[in-house]
Amino acid sequence: MSRAAQRAGAQAAAEARALQGALAELAGSDETARLAGINAFFNRRMAFHDDKAVWGQPDYWASPMEFLQQRQGDCEDFAMAKYFSLLALGLPSERMRLVYVRAVIGGPGGVSQAHMVLAYYPAPQAEPLILDNLIGDIRPASRRPDLTPVFSFNTEGLWQGVGASSAGDPLARLSRWREVLAKAREEGFVP
Repeated sequence: MSRAAQRAGAQAAAEARALQGALAELAGSDETARLAGINAFFNRRMAFHDDKAVWGQPDYWASPMEFLQQRQGDCEDFAMAKYFSLLALGLPSERMRLVYVRAVIGGPGGVSQAHMVLAYYPAPQAEPLILDNLIGDIRPASRRPDLTPVFSFNTEGLWQGVGASSAGDPLARLSRWREVLAKAREEGFVP
């Protein structure tokens, strides 16, 4: 991770050192502390800006190191950085899903927009906990009525809606995910 950060630039190197410190501090912690620590790390240190402002294009999925270098990104960047950081802490990928949702922004009657969050399942079939950049605290999905799941994925699979039925191989169906996964491996986030 340090070598990839050095190649990415001074800002990435500084942020990677901070992330490595957080990872080392959280390594001996329980699951709840790891989730809260990683969620807070990214929500506090990174700014939300859309891809057009950050990358000059309508949709770009940044690798964790690219996100650290920019110190800003959109919802996908937050969710994926949290996913890869939790993987680095030893949390199993089968317990996490990146979830595309329709989010109602501005309360009931607000604007509906595409959004991505990270869902963590403490046990198989358990209600997922939602890590989000819009709301700082981690909440069970039932306490997030503003979110309607569309599909979810991780390194293990791709799912439609909230059901457990697989919709196929995420690497075959999501080219941007394939690209981010390859970059995250090069950066030392994924073995």
